[in-house]
Amino acid sequence: MLEGQRKRVLIVEDEAMISMLIEDMVLDFGCEIVGPAARLDHALTLALQAEIDVGLLDINVDGSVVFPVADVLRFRGIPFIFSTGYDFRALPERFRGCPTLSKPFSYDHFAQTLRKSLAGTSDTSEVV
Repeated sequence: MLEGQRKRVLIVEDEAMISMLIEDMVLDFGCEIVGPAARLDHALTLALQAEIDVGLLDINVDGSVVFPVADVLRFRGIPFIFSTGYDFRALPERFRGCPTLSKPFSYDHFAQTLRKSLAGTSDTSEVV
């Protein structure tokens, strides 16, 4: 559980069951949910307009890559975590070293990565 103000987590995930599991973990962690977004256009709108403390971005969202959302969050100075069932080494150069969760990930790995991202101390070489 995080202390202090409730943090807002943008969830970008197109698989309904995975999204619900992530939402449960985010709520258990004491955070608020922004979204979830299951389409790139919705995710971009939220990334541009919503109050967000951290983003959790599935790399492949309904057949589109989520990198434009990550670009917006980076421009706004908002940390983000990629999640993927694919090889994270296929990330574009500009995102290599970003925190990445390999699916399936455990609650403990999620909690650890989220804590680091919210604290701004994410080890950019860590993949859990």
